[in-house]
Amino acid sequence: MVGKKWYSSEDSAANILGFIMIAAGLAITLSGIDFAAFSFKTWHNFSELSGQFSDASLSRLARTFVILAVLFTAGAKMKGESALRFFAGFTALFVLAVIVRLISAEYEASRYLEWAFFALFIGLLVSNTVGVPDFLKPAIQTEYYIKTGLVVMGFSVLFSNIVNFGLYGLAIAWGVTPLVIIFMWYFGRKVLKIDNDPFVITIASATSVCGTSAAIATAAASDAKKTDLSLAVSISIIFTVIMMVLEPVIIRWLGLGELIGGALIGGTVDSTGAVTVAGTALGKLGQTTAVLVKSIQNILIGFIAFAVAVFFTARSGGKSHKVSASEIWTRLPKFILGFFAASLIASFIVQPIFGRPLVNSVNKLLDQYKNWAFVLAFTSIGLSTNFRELKEQVSGGKPLTLYVVGQLFNIVLTFAVVYVALSGRFFPLPTIAQ
Repeated sequence: MVGKKWYSSEDSAANILGFIMIAAGLAITLSGIDFAAFSFKTWHNFSELSGQFSDASLSRLARTFVILAVLFTAGAKMKGESALRFFAGFTALFVLAVIVRLISAEYEASRYLEWAFFALFIGLLVSNTVGVPDFLKPAIQTEYYIKTGLVVMGFSVLFSNIVNFGLYGLAIAWGVTPLVIIFMWYFGRKVLKIDNDPFVITIASATSVCGTSAAIATAAASDAKKTDLSLAVSISIIFTVIMMVLEPVIIRWLGLGELIGGALIGGTVDSTGAVTVAGTALGKLGQTTAVLVKSIQNILIGFIAFAVAVFFTARSGGKSHKVSASEIWTRLPKFILGFFAASLIASFIVQPIFGRPLVNSVNKLLDQYKNWAFVLAFTSIGLSTNFRELKEQVSGGKPLTLYVVGQLFNIVLTFAVVYVALSGRFFPLPTIAQ
């Protein structure tokens, strides 16, 4: 559109907000000021819960709200939206996010389910019962929150992680992932005859990389509908919970050991948080290995989104045609560039100058605000999803079949690569600092 400001797109706003948060996180960490976001500690009973609502905690909660509200409202204004209407809706959305964080911090709930499940559930509960009030709708912007969070997340994806696990991690995380995506793409289109290409590639990416983050990045690159994204995320969350609980049990029963078991978990469990939990169930080595594999795999988010953007641009209109650089640039999700830039800055500028400990401290601070952005995003997914629409999409069972078959293929292929790389029969075992 002629005359449209460069900063008025959603991706530009996400990049600007993401780098403001990164710069502020770096400055605050260097200054030594305590500017952590509010979060609930794990609680067992209402006595422990009520004890978390001290004046200091409420002050931190208020500060977290003000920071996020100002940032996201400013971004909405950049996009040409009404700041007042967005702020009103955001206030209500933040209250729902607080409820999500509160429930997901309960001891039993936190043992088996991640906050993403409760965010989706509460959003679905509201949208499918009382309905979403009009004043809340301007703030229901799933991609806006998740894109900002992913740019911030880029700062934590250090290329040094590749060095830590060397060719072992590359073989497991990067060797398997593209094959799983290609397999699910052809299985979904040729065998199951699913005619919704954006959905197929979105759920394939969610299965093979890191669940919801990869799904959202790929959905943006393939121009998937919100209902496609909602269904892919819902399926991913459900099976992530199942795998997080069962996979460590099966690994111990088979006697695979922490090294192989942790690598298998890192390569097959969708969510990074669930990978950490499942890896911890195996032991310290299992946790470290699982997180290393998943961290290396997470770097693929940007590359895959870029490849998907190029592929779908070349196939626009259902026909293949020569892709121009301008078409790729138009279709490419610009927040992916922010993700890469944040990773490069952390890896090759901030870390060499200030050292790894400071980068870790910055990420510890940023993770708290990033998680709030993700909670807002997943609550928005639930609020914008209708059970009737999901039921229509699941009709015939093809989406579930695609995920289950794809995940089974992922597990078998990942195990084969992990066994060759880490059994000690073919290559010397790596030394992993715990």
